[in-house]
Amino acid sequence: MMEFNEAGLMAFFAQYAYEPMYVYGFIVTFMFASSFGLPVPEELTLVSAGLVAFMAKNPDLFPPPYEGAVGVDTFTLAVVCFLAVFFSDLTVYMIGKFFGGKIIKTKFFQKQVAGEGFNKINSWFQKYGGWACGIFRFTPGLRFPGHMSCGLLGISVWKFMAVDGLAAIISVPTQVYFVSTYGNVIIEKMREFKLTVAAVLGILILVWLIRKVYLKNVRRNA
Repeated sequence: MMEFNEAGLMAFFAQYAYEPMYVYGFIVTFMFASSFGLPVPEELTLVSAGLVAFMAKNPDLFPPPYEGAVGVDTFTLAVVCFLAVFFSDLTVYMIGKFFGGKIIKTKFFQKQVAGEGFNKINSWFQKYGGWACGIFRFTPGLRFPGHMSCGLLGISVWKFMAVDGLAAIISVPTQVYFVSTYGNVIIEKMREFKLTVAAVLGILILVWLIRKVYLKNVRRNA
């Protein structure tokens, strides 16, 4: 059963190794979804993209579906990933900057930004100033509320673009290049620890669901 799942997973990624436009489109879609707080982990998207690029770079291991098929280019993929991340972050910032007065009154804001998370964001701004814009980039779970708060709290657009852009250009392309270069190691580790990985993912999903139910009940009682 585990072998079937492994083969199916590899086949799933391999089918897109020679479909670059689909991959680039998926990247943009998933990055915007992640930036808006939806449960689409950015890191998982980047690792998946890098793995597809690795497969395209190794046609002897993952042969193209037909002669002359164009594979995903690692450099182009890294650029697309960076731009998708940067502009999705900037979009969230702009929404906070220009529509923050209306958004803070909505249930969506109360659910995603307000409360303990917003207090933590405020304390980071007080401690790190404009550099907090870059810290949010490395903090899963606080990226969406953090970037929106950058707009709400009056961080200038140029400072946000400079700090967030620097953080993104350090973290995003490097992840893509690392996975596309050492994808064989990652695949081998997936085979070696597939049961452990499956268990961890299952636990994480269960914790996420419990947390969602708990927070929903807390808000309902409040």
